Amino acid sequence: MTELISIRESSKHVDEEVRMHVWLTDKRSSGKIVFLQLRDGTAFFQGVVRKNDVSEEVFEAAKGLRQEASFYLTGTIHEDARSHFGYEIQISDLEVVSNNEGYPITNKEHGIDFLLDHRHLWLRSRRPFAIMQIRNRIFKATVDFFENEGFVKFDAPLLMHSAPEGTTELFHIDYFDHDAYLSQSGQLYGEVGAEAFGKIFTFGPTFRAEASKTRRHLTEFWMMEPEMAWMHQDESLDLQERFLSYVVGQVLEHCEYELSILGRLEHCEYELSILGRDLDKLRPAAEGNYTRLSYDDAVKMLQEAGKDFKWGDDFGAPDEAFLSERFDRPFFIVNYPVAIKPFYMKKNPENPLTYLCADVEAPEGYGEIMGGSEREADYDTLKAQIEEAGLNLDDYSWYLDLRKYGSVPHSGFGMGFERVIAWICKLDHVREAVPFPRMINRMQP
Repeated sequence: MTELISIRESSKHVDEEVRMHVWLTDKRSSGKIVFLQLRDGTAFFQGVVRKNDVSEEVFEAAKGLRQEASFYLTGTIHEDARSHFGYEIQISDLEVVSNNEGYPITNKEHGIDFLLDHRHLWLRSRRPFAIMQIRNRIFKATVDFFENEGFVKFDAPLLMHSAPEGTTELFHIDYFDHDAYLSQSGQLYGEVGAEAFGKIFTFGPTFRAEASKTRRHLTEFWMMEPEMAWMHQDESLDLQERFLSYVVGQVLEHCEYELSILGRLEHCEYELSILGRDLDKLRPAAEGNYTRLSYDDAVKMLQEAGKDFKWGDDFGAPDEAFLSERFDRPFFIVNYPVAIKPFYMKKNPENPLTYLCADVEAPEGYGEIMGGSEREADYDTLKAQIEEAGLNLDDYSWYLDLRKYGSVPHSGFGMGFERVIAWICKLDHVREAVPFPRMINRMQP
């Protein structure tokens, strides 16, 4: 029986007869030849049906295929230097499974709102395909990295009784007779895991009720959050650099095909503005050697450039973009003022007005993609910081127990998954980095 293979496996079967199950993305005819643009979820390539090489029934079936028709085909794989994928298939037989007409995403220009309204179908197109494949590779690289580093995958709840950073901008839920919130972070529960298992990472959806329409915000997004017992901030920064450089290296190694798709233009008004991904811009990130820029020095850089920025302000997107232009790879901004960071961080012993914390900024103006700190490990100090933040101590009694029983120095950080994907794929908006984006003006599909 002819072997059933995927398009991605074509290179292993050159000049062999194979069988595939595929969908049709486009078609054109030239007299006695029909050219079929095909996809199967692993890659895209071309099938060729020549009238003289097949039965009349097969040739007519090929001519009658409509966009997104599904079918089985049999044919012989050939190398094709003109093809983006590098291979095509000479079709000898096909068996139609479905052939409906009226597919809404045609090969003409479509606006972004139309495409998002049809996201359930748009995901089949080349560009979303490439982004989702890269997303999957980043997920796999994340799991592989932390497993190799001896971390335990640890699951935090999505329903929270209290909030790590206060209850503003959270989705409130009436939970029987109690107030509850959709999780904005799994960090506090991750600290529980760290004191039980040493090193853990959480990975899951988080929610922010931010009335924001910027290109960097979603109301539902995914976070990866490691927490490490017996680890100080400098060691955590070393780990973050190793992790991020590993992830970028894995994407460069395994996703050259997908990244090259992002460098091509599709028939879409919105996508015509995308310049594509220059791999040379990504390679420095895989090398490591990330600068550690103090908050104080970052402020000086902005002020010397004539920016209206005062010590104690938080960086906005224009500030981050300005700073990122000075670096060819991600960089840290370390030791932010206490007033603009959450209560659970450890104060800097060299300057108690700042925390031992850091954000990782992506180059090319993509802003913050990771953030973390050494956590305050002293019971009395943490209790005072919770009170100073105006939070209810009863909500954090279990969290304070971690400092009461066997407290140790510990650190952690969080990575916004969609922000990293947006940077690596050079996307204009994080809405393309997740299968079904949730924003203040979009809940469907």
